[in-house]
Amino acid sequence: MPIQDHFSLPPSAQDLQLPTDPAAKLFICFISSIDPTTHQSWCPDVRAALPRVQKMFSGADAPEVAYVHVGQKPEWKDMENVYRKKWDVKAVPQLVRYQRVDGEVKATGKLVENEVNDDGKLLAFVSG
Repeated sequence: MPIQDHFSLPPSAQDLQLPTDPAAKLFICFISSIDPTTHQSWCPDVRAALPRVQKMFSGADAPEVAYVHVGQKPEWKDMENVYRKKWDVKAVPQLVRYQRVDGEVKATGKLVENEVNDDGKLLAFVSG
């Protein structure tokens, strides 16, 4: 299954499990957590982006994407939030591509907020 929900992040990007092939990619989509009252993401941008992301990463040949839930709104708004501090997530949704570069796992690109909702940018980012 190319979509993995509630992905548990390692201590750093360098610890992400990627094949040694430099062409291998792992996409991580940082999204807001599900509101227990509405049973939907509390963030309207995430609600708008998820159908596009799910479509892009569905199918037999689709690359893998992992969803990381950044917390409920009060947790996310805290500037000490672990995803803000350790993973440089400034807004949700944020789709990040990780690859091996010179043997090290690094973020090689990202789409943030409305960029994820742009079908052309999303397709170019995932396939490029």
